[in-house]
Amino acid sequence: TPRAKTNMKLRKKLCFSKRRGLKDAIATLNTLQVYAAALKELRSKCHLQLKTMRGFLERAGLTVDELDRLNIIHVTGTKGKGSTCAFTEQILRNCGFRTGFFSSPHLVQVTERIRINGQPIGKELFTKYFWQIYRRLDETKDANGGTMPTYFGILTILAFHIFLQEKVDLAVIEVGIGGAYDNTNIIRRPWVCGISFLDIDHTDILGDTIEKIAWHKAGIFKPGVPAFTIRQPEGAMPVLEQRAKEIGCPLWMCPQLEDYQAECKPLHLGLAGQHQRSNASLALQLSHTWLQMRGLPGDCLHSQPHDGLADTEWPGRSQTLKRGAVTYFLDGAHTLHSIQACAQWFRETAAEHERNASGPVARVLLFNVTGERDAAAFLKLLVPCHFDFAVFCPCIAEVGTSNIQEKKFDMSVEEMLSRCLDNERIWRLHNHQDDNRDNLLLIEDSLPRLPENRGDTLVFPCIFSALQWITHGRNSVLSDQAKTTLPVKPSVTAKAASLREASDIQVLITGSLYLVGGALKYLDPASSK
Repeated sequence: TPRAKTNMKLRKKLCFSKRRGLKDAIATLNTLQVYAAALKELRSKCHLQLKTMRGFLERAGLTVDELDRLNIIHVTGTKGKGSTCAFTEQILRNCGFRTGFFSSPHLVQVTERIRINGQPIGKELFTKYFWQIYRRLDETKDANGGTMPTYFGILTILAFHIFLQEKVDLAVIEVGIGGAYDNTNIIRRPWVCGISFLDIDHTDILGDTIEKIAWHKAGIFKPGVPAFTIRQPEGAMPVLEQRAKEIGCPLWMCPQLEDYQAECKPLHLGLAGQHQRSNASLALQLSHTWLQMRGLPGDCLHSQPHDGLADTEWPGRSQTLKRGAVTYFLDGAHTLHSIQACAQWFRETAAEHERNASGPVARVLLFNVTGERDAAAFLKLLVPCHFDFAVFCPCIAEVGTSNIQEKKFDMSVEEMLSRCLDNERIWRLHNHQDDNRDNLLLIEDSLPRLPENRGDTLVFPCIFSALQWITHGRNSVLSDQAKTTLPVKPSVTAKAASLREASDIQVLITGSLYLVGGALKYLDPASSK
């Protein structure tokens, strides 16, 4: 009855008024995570995703016409799209514009995904705007078959809502997965589009060839909207060119970064690694084109872009953190090409640090992968880095704790540990080590029984326990007794003798952005505040 419906609405409003904090917002957001069977069903209907997304957008009180006011730069790719966006946003912010930046995934906190002027959205603003959007969607749910957006879908709508409410001058939007059917592709009139390096990833969604992947990525092209790409693997470029022709999108290849230096002072990048040079070139083209198309003075392109490239920070990507005698090298590489680039960056950067060491240096790999990625191929590329220890752990921050900020995985802890043991075995085979499975536990009886290998490999049940063992008391944050300390077997403690004797410890953390994000929670505590 009408009265019953009115009472129901009042109860919902009362419920929302009681549940308005950030903790509740994130807990509610996490209920929209999609797993296994549901994800498989969604993938089979990906061609309907944009139509569905428009419906959610309207239910949230927004329209596609409003998105046209955001002055959007849209960027896709397999690797480097986040770095390209970070460079682009910094360049235009240095030119004096108020910027919005939407990216994924987050490393430590979900608020990182939506940035205003380079800073993650404040917790109070995130909470306020989240409940505004969620309430509208929830109130219209029953009239729409009980449907709600996915986790990424509602965050995309939330980002658009925040950028409109906060009146940004422009919004740099990073595609989630693919392009053609990605939630962000509801954008109808971006000012310019970019495609970073293409690689084999998300094959269950995008296909198992570079040509199929290129087709999806080129789906962000729009009629008459300029697009830029960097040099691509063989097979990708013809697909991009054909898609651009079909859509009516002018497509240009970015020059090498060295080509800019003939006209201006040498360019310095705030992000390390040779692979960042192509991302920087793409960012220069995107920002320059945006300024030109907006009819704005191009004078700042001869100064601010250079400062912008140098000022850019993008945590978890070719990032170096020094904490006393321990230097952490963090890179969320998770494709073959990116692992190869990570290994090259680590060897070069670690060698520079080693030249300044006062004594022996120990190298440690902390590794994990998620999804169906080829861990064996990744690990093979890391062997030439000559690690003294290889440590494996799941992407779980701490054992026995529940952190609402953490990504949920459709896999039990036991399955995660089993995969870590498989990775350990693969590493030993790559290094021609015996596979001895007769030793005792790494951790005392509080955890599932994990066999200990001889030599240089260990498996730990969480990121915190792995970092504790690697640093062996040399990082005060990890030695904080207020945290749960797992009892390690004496035989495993004895293995750390070379770490205790080393003047410096170099730790490469790679294979997964979730692993890197979990590590940053401890290595950079400010990121959790």
